[in-house]
Amino acid sequence: MTKRWVVVADQSKARIFTTEEPRGPLLELASLDNPLGREQEQELVSDRPGRSFDSKGQGRHAMGTAVDPAETETMRFARRIADHLQDACNEGRCKTLLLVAGPQMLGVLRKQLNTPDSVKVSAIDKNLGQYDARTIRTHLPERL
Repeated sequence: MTKRWVVVADQSKARIFTTEEPRGPLLELASLDNPLGREQEQELVSDRPGRSFDSKGQGRHAMGTAVDPAETETMRFARRIADHLQDACNEGRCKTLLLVAGPQMLGVLRKQLNTPDSVKVSAIDKNLGQYDARTIRTHLPERL
């Protein structure tokens, strides 16, 4: 089995490809879906924020959340992708890893990923999730 992997991800889907040759076509190995990644923020929140009293005085105010719900869902999905990739790298199924994602997802994914030192990881800042394997291949370096 080949050890070159290409991961094309966005907030709602991650596709994992491999290639047999450095200049060969991409073959899809796996796909991870995140239906909540397509939801609007108001659909991710169940209700309005709670209310709280001030520590002194009679005032009341709405309590906010520290992290945006959509961002929380992106971090959760990136963790799921990273776990899948780390398992493959630890088992020796992947030796070269190319991450392809838009800027926000790429940043979150890089923070979550903790691969062994023996795995070469590189990244391309492009959102190619909506394309087929052949089109994605044209956007990647000639030699993987």
